[in-house]
Amino acid sequence: MKQNLLLLKILLLFCLVPFVSSAQVNVTGTVTDASRNYPLPGVSVKIKGSNTGTVTSAEGKFTLSNVPNGSTIVFSYLGYINLEAAAAPTLNVQLKEDFARLEEVVVTGLATSVKRSNLANAVSTVSARELVGTTNPQTVDAALSGKIPGANITSNSGAPGGGFSVRLRGVTSVNGNTQPLYVIDGVFIDNSDISPGLNAVTAAAAGGNPSNQDNATNRIADINPDDIENIEILKGASAAAIYGALASSGVVIITTKKGSAGKTKVSFRQDFGQASLSKKLGIRNFTEQRVIDTYGASALSLFNQAGGKVYNYEDEMYGNKGFLSTSNLSLSGGDEKTRFFVSGLYSDEEGIIKTTGYEKSSVRANIDHRISDRFNFSITTNYINSSTDRGLTNNDNSGVTYGVALSSTPSFINLYPNESGLYPNNPFAASNPLQTRDLSTNNEKVNRFIGGLTFNSFLQQNSTSVTKLVFRGGADYYNLKSTALFPRLLQFQSGGNGTDGASIQGNTNNLNLNFSAFVVNTLNAFNNKATFNTTLGTTLENFKQETILNIATVLTGSQTNVSQAAALKAVQTQIPRKNRGLFFQEEVNFDDKLILTGGLRLDKSSDNADVSEYQLFPKASAAFNVSNFDFWNISSINQFKIRAAYGESGNFPPFGSKFTDLVQSNIGGSGGVLITTQQGNDDIRQERQKEFETGMDLSFLQGKVSFEGSYYQKSASNLIFANNVPTSSGFSTQIINGGTLRNRGVELSLNVRGVDTENFKWVSHTTFWKNKSVVTKLDVPAFNLGGFGNTLGTFRIEEGKVATQILGIDDGSVKVLGNAEPKFQMNFNNDFTLFKNLSLAFQLHWKYKYDNINLTELLTDLGGTSPDYDDDDDGDGIINAIERTSLLGSSARPFVQDASYLRIREVGLYYNLPNTVLRSAFNNVVSAVKVGFSGNNLYTFTKYKSYDPEVSNFGGTGFSTGVEVTPFPQSKRLFFHLTVEL
Repeated sequence: MKQNLLLLKILLLFCLVPFVSSAQVNVTGTVTDASRNYPLPGVSVKIKGSNTGTVTSAEGKFTLSNVPNGSTIVFSYLGYINLEAAAAPTLNVQLKEDFARLEEVVVTGLATSVKRSNLANAVSTVSARELVGTTNPQTVDAALSGKIPGANITSNSGAPGGGFSVRLRGVTSVNGNTQPLYVIDGVFIDNSDISPGLNAVTAAAAGGNPSNQDNATNRIADINPDDIENIEILKGASAAAIYGALASSGVVIITTKKGSAGKTKVSFRQDFGQASLSKKLGIRNFTEQRVIDTYGASALSLFNQAGGKVYNYEDEMYGNKGFLSTSNLSLSGGDEKTRFFVSGLYSDEEGIIKTTGYEKSSVRANIDHRISDRFNFSITTNYINSSTDRGLTNNDNSGVTYGVALSSTPSFINLYPNESGLYPNNPFAASNPLQTRDLSTNNEKVNRFIGGLTFNSFLQQNSTSVTKLVFRGGADYYNLKSTALFPRLLQFQSGGNGTDGASIQGNTNNLNLNFSAFVVNTLNAFNNKATFNTTLGTTLENFKQETILNIATVLTGSQTNVSQAAALKAVQTQIPRKNRGLFFQEEVNFDDKLILTGGLRLDKSSDNADVSEYQLFPKASAAFNVSNFDFWNISSINQFKIRAAYGESGNFPPFGSKFTDLVQSNIGGSGGVLITTQQGNDDIRQERQKEFETGMDLSFLQGKVSFEGSYYQKSASNLIFANNVPTSSGFSTQIINGGTLRNRGVELSLNVRGVDTENFKWVSHTTFWKNKSVVTKLDVPAFNLGGFGNTLGTFRIEEGKVATQILGIDDGSVKVLGNAEPKFQMNFNNDFTLFKNLSLAFQLHWKYKYDNINLTELLTDLGGTSPDYDDDDDGDGIINAIERTSLLGSSARPFVQDASYLRIREVGLYYNLPNTVLRSAFNNVVSAVKVGFSGNNLYTFTKYKSYDPEVSNFGGTGFSTGVEVTPFPQSKRLFFHLTVEL
């Protein structure tokens, strides 16, 4: 009986073999471009509803083994529309270009993403092509200028190494942080601009002026733009609420490049270029009478000694032709299990001022590995070493910076060294700017490491549900060493004029650590008509920055060590911060027709008055894809979507504002501590942003024309101010909450693929945006900040008024003279491709109707050196300089100037060698060769009366942008490019 049963089982097994074997199939095929029929390498090929998949080879071929019969294969590729096809032994498919970027995947949470066609927020994306495809940007934030609707990006200085202010949808804080959070591959990046302590020689902070005038660069400049795959900008709380109190000013999410399976690709790019002064102001022409009228008869002998010789110090100081060189090598490749991307960068840039420059080396290694169908991880690492020499520019109250000294130096005075190398003293200024330039040092050296790890574990997966556990950790560490040396032989350091030499040396160590864990469940329900994406997670962030600044004066001889000085002042600053967060997010997609998202973020922080109290930040959004419903019958419109979103985020109080500090004291040689004049506030609360956004998206003619429009209102409450308190309390100020600030704005974007033929392509991208801010509530008396008071122009925070208004005295009373925020901005991007191999791209950027406080012209007027000093523009018989300076003290109107401009920001012309030439010349070893020429900041159309309308004397935070005092001028940059790919 048992033998018969065994034989029966064997017989049944053989009968089932055909059914078992037919239950799975091996799928092979080729993926090509639908319009040009060339193979597409690196296309993702996956079994729908599973984590099993592969990528296409360099020839566009793929193989999937043991695919369950009846499965659906999903093909996805950046820039193309996703395609689904039933599994078959042979499956050749063609992908269509996604002109409207509807299939572009956009981050919607800390561990989830969504197709752009289903997005409920206005999230701007910048691809690698848009970022660096036209020209070689100096820094990442420079590359973003003019490309993001809703962003006001301003260059704080033309000095090498960058320095930019980035504001998303207006200013949301008066005394708090106004820069966005930067996240690179999941790592929270520090973007501080750290003072090198130049105030010790410039006295720029004297008289109550803000102290952030040291022309420092922000640390996002360390990142290599060529390593970036794409950037997503979450501009407001409705999109960024999931990041909690760190997202008060938006979030910039940067994803770096990854490897793809297949042949190892080697790419080398070499750029050579030149930087030169973008605009000359000119010099004043002197005659004997003009010398007497301006400087008095005593200066006539100096004029006669020159014998008619003119020294053009504008050319001498800003006329250096800076050599620019960037070498970039990258390797990428891998197989189905392991993919890698490795890159190396060396960049060396000379500034337009001699002795200034920026040198950077960077190495990156990104690795993705699939352990099995259930486990995979990715590692990103980046090491950066840089050295920046920024010179001595911007405001000072000692007359020692280059521009301030030159503003009063006439062109008939010889400041050059003699045969012995000794520089003469400048009789018209506190310093000889050529001597200061040649003999002083202002250097920053940075060593930085950024590393991130993401581990994914698929806890369960079946045809309807996938549950994933995600662990993520990141570290950002850098050491910044600043060295500012001013030897005692400088004019302003010797002979009792100064401090007999100064050595200012700073050392900063910054460590950001962030960890997070998420559980993500994706559930397909109702016959795959609905998808539920649930995320639950926790985050931990530890930040610590410590700076030691040593200021040594009265140096011993030529010594520069701080220990070789008669006087030494040391300042140590420590800024620790710990944040903890919990969040929940639910995303529901009903057949790509209705998409709903809701989320909650709970934050607690050591910066809060109550460190154990959780702050709640909600978010909710809805997108309604009208064109996906059955009733929609307008075939020419591919997408019509309406959307709305709401969210909240916070902003931490300034560090230490809840405490009453103790400061060092020395009385009669006895050390001790004293209580500061600022009283701590243990009830201080976070600022809170609440934003509502609504908009619509349209796509026409198979995506060849697409439009996005958004309106938002963002309100910032519990604004943080420094409030005066009664002196009877023993204090003078206290940090308090006391106001509300509202921003309203519109963002419009139009993409047009105007021509798309085999031999000619034209793609146009136009954006328009505007923002208006109003102080709707103020619990403290109106106050001024930034600028230099009503006499010269200042910002004023006043209830019911525009937050960025510029006030000044005029006709005997204080009036509104301008606004630092543009009425609107527009960006025009155009790309042309001719005969497949020749391409031309350019970007125009228009900022309309905004104002700067221009004190450079005032200084040159007072110093007698303005180029138009002796002109009479209005024909009233009074020369320009006298007419302007005669109003000093009675009107600030001449100093508040319209800074509107139209700029040719980027232009690039490239040629790709044809494949036939490559095959014959390089025997198929070289896959691509591209040569080209490009430039940025080539020309600016403006009436603004200085070097550049983008300027900020006080750096990039708060309301400080738009004030200029003899800055480092902007430069135009021209490049030759050569790219070779193997």
